[in-house]
Amino acid sequence: MNRADAPLAAPPPALRLKTRGGATLDLVAGLGFSGRQHQAIADLGEAARLWRLGTTLAWLDVKGRYRGSMLGPLWLTLSTAVMVAALGFLYSTLFKMVLREYLPFLALSLVLWGYVQTMVSEACLGFTQNDAIIRAVRMPFSLYGGRIVLRNVIVLAHNIIVIVVVFAIFDTWPGARAALALPGVVLWLVDSLAVTMALAAICARFRDIPPIVASIMQIAFFVSPVIWRPELIHRGARFLPLNPFYSLFEIVRGPLLGEIPGHMIWFSALGYSVLMIALAWLLFVRVRGRLAFWV
Repeated sequence: MNRADAPLAAPPPALRLKTRGGATLDLVAGLGFSGRQHQAIADLGEAARLWRLGTTLAWLDVKGRYRGSMLGPLWLTLSTAVMVAALGFLYSTLFKMVLREYLPFLALSLVLWGYVQTMVSEACLGFTQNDAIIRAVRMPFSLYGGRIVLRNVIVLAHNIIVIVVVFAIFDTWPGARAALALPGVVLWLVDSLAVTMALAAICARFRDIPPIVASIMQIAFFVSPVIWRPELIHRGARFLPLNPFYSLFEIVRGPLLGEIPGHMIWFSALGYSVLMIALAWLLFVRVRGRLAFWV
């Protein structure tokens, strides 16, 4: 046999250790960025194949949270409706706005903000709350993030009842322009998964991050046009697209209120989304192999 036809020998391991029981432990160098990226892509693909499991777990989370309750998730819908009614009458008087125009805006804003705030707070505990499962069962990490997003989408579907009731009372249906909110909804779902995976990984490593995130979300609620309309700011209106919550809210809220978002709003929303998804992906690729040791 020619020397060129001889089988290539496997490269020696970086370090070989002998255990007391006689077993051999080979320690090899870690994967490079491309290898870790292939593993991250495989993680997402496996989670997509297990979508039935993720949906079932999300539904069980919602059922378990309201077990023994007569109304179930509708308790949250009822509390949202009471808040919309109370704040609507109060702030329409303070801001001197027509209730017929302000209440649909407030109902839509509070329902969307409730989804964002709950998802962010649950994302901070996405991996740490499932530490026993992560250590015991081999499951794709992105499935935990999808589970959080799905259960919050289910709760959001219940709260849409508040929006429909308010629109029906004041007869302020958006018409065909509501279809323009569909691209924004798709973008929200992708952003939700990206934010969930990023926060879950960061908070698994640094346990003092969740209180900081909660404080940031509380500040963002008041500085973003959630309970006040953007038209109330005259001179500073051109700076509103610098607020990511404003741009991302408008691409969904605007069409549902019968308004068409401008190009600047869409440009800033897409820019924030691309940046957020890219950072979340790079973080997930880098720390995916360490998550089991952090929880």
